[in-house]
Amino acid sequence: MKYKLIADIAIALSIARWRQTLIAAIGVTFSITMFITLLSFMNGLNDMLDGLILNRTPHIKLYNELKASAEQPIQMASGYKDHYHFIRSIKPNAGRPEIYNVDPIMNTILKDDRVLGIAPKISTQVFYTIGAIDLAGVINGVDVEAENKLYYFSTYVTAGNYIDLKNIPNSIILGKAAADKMLAKIGDVIQVTSVTGEKQQLKVVGYFQSGLNDIDKVQSYTSLNTAQKLLGEDRNYITDLQVKLKDINLAPAMAKEYSALFSVDAEDIQAANAQFETGSNVRSMISYSVGITLLIVAGFGIYNILNMMIYEKMDSIAIMKATGFSGRDVKYIFIMISLSIGVFGVVFGLMFGFGISSIIDQIPFNTAALPSIKTFPVNYSPKFYIIGATFGIFITYLAGYFPSRKASKVDPVVIIRGK
Repeated sequence: MKYKLIADIAIALSIARWRQTLIAAIGVTFSITMFITLLSFMNGLNDMLDGLILNRTPHIKLYNELKASAEQPIQMASGYKDHYHFIRSIKPNAGRPEIYNVDPIMNTILKDDRVLGIAPKISTQVFYTIGAIDLAGVINGVDVEAENKLYYFSTYVTAGNYIDLKNIPNSIILGKAAADKMLAKIGDVIQVTSVTGEKQQLKVVGYFQSGLNDIDKVQSYTSLNTAQKLLGEDRNYITDLQVKLKDINLAPAMAKEYSALFSVDAEDIQAANAQFETGSNVRSMISYSVGITLLIVAGFGIYNILNMMIYEKMDSIAIMKATGFSGRDVKYIFIMISLSIGVFGVVFGLMFGFGISSIIDQIPFNTAALPSIKTFPVNYSPKFYIIGATFGIFITYLAGYFPSRKASKVDPVVIIRGK
């Protein structure tokens, strides 16, 4: 097979119908461009939403949930085992929300090679006192450095310095919406009352915004020591252990393992955010579907153009076969034309896709709920470009394969006799 001659013929046929060839190449270019742009933007949006929720959510949360008593003492007495018990509204058994033996549990978890880190936390309901008015809220006592290392706490602190919680005694970082409601400025002192009646004067050292206004209206952060002091508890009082894993997919199995091992309740991130993950997956599926549909439409355009080219070039094909070209040679000519259109469209499509994504990445995106985000989110993952290029070449190959089979089966005797 004379590859150079076949290439020359393919180039000549493409140039002979250069307008149609250019339109087909532009169609592939547009499809690849939109495929890259859609996936980059939609996955950038997913990453932003993941950052708002999933990056702030522990892979495994260990806690003690107060549960209703499964049975009353009389039910445990063997003498009344076969009796009917008229007992209703069974109340919770005696219990406290803290995790028992928290230090040995933390040491054991940190020795696990699957664990990236652990951040202890105290979560308690409080009242923010404003004059004669009490507003309900929630205070999260955290290990400031661990919280920032594992859950990017500093990125949500929009005013003040997060490390002040550790360095300044009796300090608090308020949700921005809660601070606005209380007219609390940085440096002000507010009074906080715990559910046990303990009152504490706390200095406001910053604001944070999670992006969810309903959360920002009630939540605030303080150090572990301050939270323990507010509740009148000692340093071993911890209500939650937030575990971050090296592989998030291990969370469901490890949550069950830790729950059985430490006799605590455990919640994994998949169970806590099942609906959120479903939304992200649906958005990604829509992006892929739209992009692939565009590529398939471009493939049909190439298919139609090659079909018309074969119909118009029947004489030339007959002459080529009559002068010694095999059916396989003819098939390679038209596949080469199709692939050349595909390669042209893929190369320029990837370039334009990256260019448009870069432009979107520079467009200002200003919202009061997300002050840390300045421009529209874009994900530049190489896998989008690899998928786009691979699928683009594959579609254009198929678009050229079927017309080329038709051309390879042309009988030169029938064509020449007809002329």
